[in-house]
Amino acid sequence: MDVSGRRKWYWRVDYLGYAIACAVAWAVIWLLVGTLASTGTVRILAYIFLGWAIGWVSASIARIVYPAPRFTLLTRKGRREL
Repeated sequence: MDVSGRRKWYWRVDYLGYAIACAVAWAVIWLLVGTLASTGTVRILAYIFLGWAIGWVSASIARIVYPAPRFTLLTRKGRREL
């Protein structure tokens, strides 16, 4: 990312980058725990991952059903002056 002002950094509107980062992080965690930890620890991590996955799916459904507003008070776009 160039912060000198010559280029703009554009954030993605969707959560693709966040999803990819989470997948990479979970893959590293599973790789480390699967090779270094005991079976009980792997089972506990599986429950933690299952809870995280349920939260991810429910948040994704919520973003689809109720998307973020296009205009907010913070952006001032589309806001009429009173």
